[in-house]
Amino acid sequence: MSRSSSGRLPSVDTAGRNRIFNQILKGVSRSFYLTIRVLPKNIREPIGLAYLLARAADTISDRKHLGLRGSRMEGLETFRSQVAGPSELNVLRRLATDSADSMSTPGERALFASLVELFSLMESLGPEDLGQVRCVLSTLIQGMELDLSVFPGQDARSLTGLSTAADLDRYTYLVAGCVGEFWTNVITAHEPGLSDRNISDMIQNGVKFGKALQLTNILRDIPRDLRMGRCYLPVDELASARLTPEDLLDQVNETRSREVLIPWVQTALYNFDAAEEYLLAIPRSSVRLRLACLWPLLLGLATLVQLTGSKAWLHRDQSIKVSRRWVYLMMLKSLPVVTSDFLLQRWINGLRQKVLTSD
Repeated sequence: MSRSSSGRLPSVDTAGRNRIFNQILKGVSRSFYLTIRVLPKNIREPIGLAYLLARAADTISDRKHLGLRGSRMEGLETFRSQVAGPSELNVLRRLATDSADSMSTPGERALFASLVELFSLMESLGPEDLGQVRCVLSTLIQGMELDLSVFPGQDARSLTGLSTAADLDRYTYLVAGCVGEFWTNVITAHEPGLSDRNISDMIQNGVKFGKALQLTNILRDIPRDLRMGRCYLPVDELASARLTPEDLLDQVNETRSREVLIPWVQTALYNFDAAEEYLLAIPRSSVRLRLACLWPLLLGLATLVQLTGSKAWLHRDQSIKVSRRWVYLMMLKSLPVVTSDFLLQRWINGLRQKVLTSD
């Protein structure tokens, strides 16, 4: 494969495009694959590409075989330069080779094997979509770089925490809130039914939607992250509860830790309120778009229900995960109610009340 005389990356044929948006996407995220597949066709490609490229960048930031933190920083900086363009074939090939090895999952190896094609598809987007994809990837990479700079270690021996709530809020914007902003800009550009909506309000709610999902992931993954040297709960709030990040490694501190955990659950719920507003702002006739927003909203709330109901939140072997059966039943149940604001609000409120009563 070589660059054309115009300097652009080689084009991707229909078979390659279908493989990327079916096999590759499904191989790195079964849940997000379902969300992407339900999106309207004209929206599916820019959002799917942004996700896959972000997943590649995130894999680089986590790739321990790259050695010292500086090497991963360099990998992210190279990735950022390729996103900004113009992309270079040799650089992308080297980046793919350096980022995939025997420790990679089959999905990750397939993702990096398709890295040149992903960048080629990105560059073939229309100017507005291309600008949005480049913007959101730049912000996401900034969040990954923040992760590497704040958390220099890789295990509990070098455990570090974010300092304040403002730091956590900024982090959730960089790694997820910006996605809500990106998603809104893409769908409002392509969906005529949204032309009369207040786009500014939708963007604000979209940012909170992304933050809600990220906060839920952070709260769910506390035991795992602690053992990777990362405490996303603010150190000053832990100190007010007479705790340190290291104290969270001991399950005996479960009860006291809830003084910090539960307020962040409530913050997530507040952001999920905005997510509900976001969902209901989408016209009832835009069924696919509503489903793509409804599913992560319900999954996030269901995860919070499990979290707050758990008596072993900090246990290292604790696995908070909504079952696949629940997910498929939720998807099936959503089909007949997605066009009814009343039924959606009742469903969402029911999950919210379960969170409130279990904490």
